[in-house]
Parts: sequence; structure tokens; C-alpha cells
Amino acid sequence: MKPLSNTGFALFGAALIAISYGLARFAFGLFVPPIRNDLGLAPDVIGVIGALPLLSFALASLVAPVTADRFGARNTTMLSGAFAVGGLALISQSTGPWMLGVGVFACGICTGLMMPALTAAMQVAVDRTMHGRVSSIMNAGTSIGVIVAVPTILFLSGAWRLAYGSFAVFALLGLALSRFLIPSVSRIVPSDAAPAPPISAMQWWRLLRLCSFAFAMGFVGAAYWVFAPDLAVTLGGLAPDETGWLWLAVGIAGLGGAVVSDLADRNNPPITHALMLVTLAASLALIAASPGQLAIAAFSALVFGLAYMSLTGLYLMTGIRLLPGRLSMGPVLPFLAVALGQAAGSPVVGVLVDQFGYSDAFAGFAAIGILVAIFSPLYPGHKDHFAAVEEDETGLQAAFDHQLQDEEGEPITGLTEGVEDEDGSEDEGGDGEESAVVTEQKS
Repeated sequence: MKPLSNTGFALFGAALIAISYGLARFAFGLFVPPIRNDLGLAPDVIGVIGALPLLSFALASLVAPVTADRFGARNTTMLSGAFAVGGLALISQSTGPWMLGVGVFACGICTGLMMPALTAAMQVAVDRTMHGRVSSIMNAGTSIGVIVAVPTILFLSGAWRLAYGSFAVFALLGLALSRFLIPSVSRIVPSDAAPAPPISAMQWWRLLRLCSFAFAMGFVGAAYWVFAPDLAVTLGGLAPDETGWLWLAVGIAGLGGAVVSDLADRNNPPITHALMLVTLAASLALIAASPGQLAIAAFSALVFGLAYMSLTGLYLMTGIRLLPGRLSMGPVLPFLAVALGQAAGSPVVGVLVDQFGYSDAFAGFAAIGILVAIFSPLYPGHKDHFAAVEEDETGLQAAFDHQLQDEEGEPITGLTEGVEDEDGSEDEGGDGEESAVVTEQKS
């Protein structure tokens, strides 16, 4: 089959992200009310189950770069799809907490494997000058997947098994297409690229600060992702199908997150971080204050979606900038921290809901978010933290451009061509003139 164009790869990658992140991971909170009622699960049990896909995501993220290197982008993408199909199918047939837990755990593995696999494939399938734009489109797949899940709750109220069965079919289709559309190559590096320099003590210190903020944001955001629809139903008296409008608002607003994070890199990331974290905290307080007003609840979801996606985009960009030449670590570590924060926050908010109720639990998490925002001046994102960053060298594409440098320290932004694939064939990487070699990622 003819290799995908830059645009084609971006769209197909966004579709796979929509399945793995949107449907397999973040759609779970949308179906908590009917699942909890049908299976008779207490809030604290739901909190523990909600943490499982985040723990498995973290575990999978640790081995995903090595897996993509050893087995290739295509096989890793297909492995991710297989976990999605199995996990979603198990959820659709769940009869109790154990089966449900295994299903969501498998979905988390799918999520952890998918982005590293697509990043490896992007190295050979996409022009280097387009990596930032393609990455932004693929990241938007999370919001698209959340939006796609909405009609199932609007028109199949209570039929969560059928909804998850349909998600499994989507995942199976993505798995099948990946066999033909994703290159099997592991990773490519231009032959004139200099090796990544050793990670300095200052870089480790900045990474620690970045991951600490990412963990805290994930901890606070867990309350909304897992329990917001259940809050609106239990405390606000909304019908279960009406909570679909919340996730629609989250998805639509999340599409603007890439724009905000890109603007932040051009201005002052610490200020943007503080603003977005306070905004995220406000969304929790807003839905807890007026859960019975659908318009206000949907507005809180808009606020949450914009804040959450903006912050994750900002963490992605900062991670890439902090570790040039190490795509297996730079963007992975902050996302890993976010997932661990959510895994820690989900059972905590479940216990608080069980003990004190939704209003107090959400108010407490909102207060934590505001407290963390106060320390945002410590965020390691201002362009002054990076050597000689000019105004035209900001934004996601500029971050990708500085990933590979030649021996003189100049960015390598050309295309790759005629890269030999693992099966002995050649993948055409574009019309450029640079030679490239297939290598393993070293980090």
C-alpha cells in the first residue's frame, strides 16, 4: 500500500489517539453513573477502578520506547490496538468489579503504548519540518475521541455495554488498518546528527519541577475525569444521558488546548500555567456548586477541557525542550507524572466522596489546585531557561526542530529519504536530500 502523506498520517494518527485516549481511557467517567448502578459499586470502589488504567498507562509508558525500538512502530501500534480491543470488550461484558478492573487496566496499557509507537512512525513517515503540526493534530485526537463517545450516552442511555462493544469494533478497525498504514521501521536518525549530550544536573532539577507540577495537575484533574458525570447525576439530579453534554463540552474546548500551549511557549509559560491551573480548579468548584443546572455544568466542562488540554500540551512542549535529542524521555516523563497523579487522585476523591459527599470532595480538590498554582513561578518553562531561544524559535514545531542537531549545534530540519524498513523494503520519507540511518533510541 502507498505510504501515507504528511496529512494522511496526521489524520490516521489522530484517529488512533481518539480510540486509545478518548474511547479507551477518558470515556470511562462518562459511563460511571450507569455502570455504578448496574454493578452496584460504591464511590470508593469506582475510585480504585478509575486509577487502574492510569497505573497501567504509567507501566506501559516505561517500556513503550524500548518496545517501539525493538519491535517497530507497526507492531507496537498493533499491540496497542489489541489491548484496546480486549479491554473494551471485557468492559462491555463486565459482571463485577474484577472483570471491569481488568478491562480498564488493559485499556491503560493500550494508551501507554500508542503515542510512543506513533512518534517512532512519524520519524520516517513525516517531513521533519511538519512534526510540530502533525503532532498537534494527533494530540487533538484525545478531544475527538471524547466527542465521539458523547452520542452513545445521549442516544443509548443506560446501554453502556452496547456502547463499549461499539468502541471495541472501532478499535478492531484501527488495529486492522495499522497493519497497512503504519511503517514497521523503529526509528530513524540522520547520519549527520550529533548524539544527545549527557543530561546535566540542572536538567534533572528542571525535570523534577516539571513532573511535580504535572503530578499535581493530574491529581486534581482526576476528580473531574472520573466523578463529574456521577456528581451531576447523584447530587444534581440530572438524567444520565444529559451528562453527555459535559463530555461534548470537554472535547470541544480541548481542541483549543494546542493553541494555548503554543502561545504560552511564545510568551510566559509560568504565568500561563498558573492561569490554566486556577481555571481547572474553578471548573471543579463550579460543577460542585451548581450540579443541577445543565448549562452551568456544561460551562464548567468547557472550562475544564480547555484548562486540562492546555496544561498537558504545555507539559509536552516543556518536556521536549528540556531534553533535546531524547524524544523517548522528554515528552514521556511529564505525561507519566500526569497519569501517576490521576492514579493517586482517583481513589482519594472516591474515599472523600464516600465519607464527606461530592461537594466537599470537589471543593477540597479545587483548593489543592489553587494552592499548587501559587507555586507556578517555579515552573521551568520560560524561554529564558533555554539558551538563545529567539521569538521565531518558539512553539511546538521549533521544539521538534531542536531535537536533532549537527556537530556544529545547528538544528537538522530536513527530510529523510530511502530509509530501509525492517522487512527489507524502503519507506519513502519525503522529497528531501538528507541521508538517514535506522538506529535504536538511546536514553
